[in-house]
Amino acid sequence: MEIKLKENETIEDLQYKNLKIIQNKKGFCFGMDSILLSDFAKKIKKNAKVLDLGTGTGIIATLLCKKTQLKEILGIEKQKEVYEMAKRSIQLNQLQEQFKILNEDILNLTNILEKNTFDAIVTNPPYKKKDTGITNEEEKKIISRHETTATLEDFIKASKELLKDKGEFYMVHRPDRLVDILSLMRHYKIEPKTLRFVYSNETSEPKLILVKGIKNAKPFLKVQENLYIYNKNGEYTDEINKIYHKG
Repeated sequence: MEIKLKENETIEDLQYKNLKIIQNKKGFCFGMDSILLSDFAKKIKKNAKVLDLGTGTGIIATLLCKKTQLKEILGIEKQKEVYEMAKRSIQLNQLQEQFKILNEDILNLTNILEKNTFDAIVTNPPYKKKDTGITNEEEKKIISRHETTATLEDFIKASKELLKDKGEFYMVHRPDRLVDILSLMRHYKIEPKTLRFVYSNETSEPKLILVKGIKNAKPFLKVQENLYIYNKNGEYTDEINKIYHKG
């Protein structure tokens, strides 16, 4: 299928089952965090109805369409330009039957979507609190990285309302927000069940966390073995190579 690219746009080959993603070189491009989250969430059950909060380029939803046997996934993206770009990626990959997308604010979802209907939710929300860290000049980067339009609590609260009982919640975030994440999840009845720390290498501090929760589950948290991105030679570890190239 021929897809017209706009200024500063490129097509990124994901090197997995012929999937591709359109990106804007001057906008917010997907990173390894999204790739790792799609792998972390690949055990989503067969025929699941899934929601991707803050879908951005659509990278997570796109990969999950091929990594899982989900029935359908709905991506939510507030930024009109990013939404339109993701929509073209859906067409590029011919995923229109599985992957739908809405140009909508997360704060409004409970008004337009039926509550307690999703089997799983995945999200890679903005990491930085509002007015913290270096603020990017371009608005789409600010919205993607900073809590300018919706907070961590907003993402978790909406997930609680939209997940079915015992529905699964998957998130990638930063370790410095871990206390906030776990306390908010429990407050909104999404019990933290699995936690994994991601490190650049064996001598670094953790740079990412992967968290899975289950709505209305009993307390029990399992901490998985650490995930290292690089080995001592500065090359990708075997696990990262497997995630990137074999899925």
